[in-house]
Amino acid sequence: MQLNRTTRYETMTDLPQTQYAVQLVGPDELILNRSKEIFRPGPHQILCRVEAVGLCFSDLKLLKQFADHVRKGPIVSGIDAAIVGEIPSYVPGDAPTVPGHEVVVRIEAVGSGVDSFKTGERYLVQTDYRWLRTATSNGAFGYNFEGALQEFVLMDERVITTPEGDSMLLPVGDELSASAIALVEPWACVEDAYASKERATIKPGGRMLVVADAQPERGTFESLFSRFGTPGQVIWVSKSHEPAGFDIAVRRAPNVEELPDAAYDDVIYFGCDPKVAALLFLKVAAKGILNVVLCGRRFGAPVIAPIGRFHYGGIRLVGTTGADPAVSMEIIPEGNEIRPGDRINVIGAGGPMGMMHVIRNICQGVEGVSVFGSDVDDNRLAMLTRIAAPLAEKNAVQYTSYNPAREKLDVAFDYAALMAPVPALAAAAVHDAAERGLINIFAGIPATVTGELDVDEYIRKRLYLIGTSGSTLDDMKRMLEKAESGRLDTNVSVAAVCGMQGAADGIRAVENRTIAGKIIVYPACRNMELIPLEELGEKLPQVAACLSDGLWTGPAEKKLLETCKS
Repeated sequence: MQLNRTTRYETMTDLPQTQYAVQLVGPDELILNRSKEIFRPGPHQILCRVEAVGLCFSDLKLLKQFADHVRKGPIVSGIDAAIVGEIPSYVPGDAPTVPGHEVVVRIEAVGSGVDSFKTGERYLVQTDYRWLRTATSNGAFGYNFEGALQEFVLMDERVITTPEGDSMLLPVGDELSASAIALVEPWACVEDAYASKERATIKPGGRMLVVADAQPERGTFESLFSRFGTPGQVIWVSKSHEPAGFDIAVRRAPNVEELPDAAYDDVIYFGCDPKVAALLFLKVAAKGILNVVLCGRRFGAPVIAPIGRFHYGGIRLVGTTGADPAVSMEIIPEGNEIRPGDRINVIGAGGPMGMMHVIRNICQGVEGVSVFGSDVDDNRLAMLTRIAAPLAEKNAVQYTSYNPAREKLDVAFDYAALMAPVPALAAAAVHDAAERGLINIFAGIPATVTGELDVDEYIRKRLYLIGTSGSTLDDMKRMLEKAESGRLDTNVSVAAVCGMQGAADGIRAVENRTIAGKIIVYPACRNMELIPLEELGEKLPQVAACLSDGLWTGPAEKKLLETCKS
């Protein structure tokens, strides 16, 4: 059946019975299912036709981890289990899923109890259901709920509505191309990496763990609590006596090993034993802070740190060479935004997300910044520069691209953004950082992955490691407004297009980093292979004629759908 933007189905019986879908059926097992069932919506459900979906590096993480991915697990809270049991597109654990979460959809059918949505309406999908908790993360579209690499996708109003009553479907008009709208999602993830706020206090009422190999000075905790707030309780591990005069409960524990992991919101370590510090990282709760107080000493060796938890768990590390943990807390910035005069190093800048970081920081309007794009692939760097250099000139921003395999810049960076999920890059960023530098671990290093970190240098330079995962509804709204107003052309990051036939090849291209930019899948073009934009002139010259200086456009999308729809 021919599917296009104007297709409408008067009744559910008019809908096709089956569809093309890319399914993940096991670790690293992708299949193109040419006869996947199209679910009919139940009373609280809506059936949407997928107009376009962008491929993401996060799809690759799901591909490799499958049931072990933190967002593929079953929902444990936030919604009645009986409700998710009614949803055929809820596929936790080992159940086959459909990836794809950068998506724009149009509603084709609604259930009998649905009043908020009407057929024909067009929406950008926010896919991160943060209030629906899995064991260690949250539910998400394209993970434990089927995603967009299919022609039709079923969603449930009770899942896509926040506890505050906000819908995860953001209405959009017909002015923008589907690709431009779908790419708001990854751009929103980039925005969230800079817009997030940091906790710069002791967590009120939280759990604090203090491990003291060295005796804290008198008055240390009174000063700390008066300036940065008071926890609800303190666990004390030390041969020395706990300080007197606390107005909160203090309980002694014989050793760190017997304490639960990921249980303490604030961990303070007076000492410099690398093994103890590595163990204490495990005790930090999600969004918790490890405060290392060296008391004039040094570790003298790298510390094994859970680098992935800075991204997925939101943990933070601060420290001081002195004896006062309050000095460490002073290092914490209010937020993650670039600052005036920052020398910004985007590591892995030639990839799809790296390109977005470069463009975003060039166009952010922050005074006096200089942006450096680093990549080991010269072809990717060349494509990045073709887009970034004119924007840098327009915005009066110094832009430099370089290949670190050949060039070593004599620059200390004030801000580093890591695009590659390699723990060693975080260690290298510490070495390359200027004093008071921020290091943003944007790449999704798995939460269980560790790496060596020179904590002595980190503390001496007063550095701060940050990391975020996904985006919020507010991030999406901000980026959508920028796209709709014309202040942001999200299409500048498109590097290739395909239909369902080429989607698996597209995911492999993301895996092998063979295409420098975003890949857009058009499900209506069932049998279309993966085509980089530079090959459009040969394979689809009528579509290539609609590009603008080699960049993807709305007219190019329209011509593609006219030419290749199934």
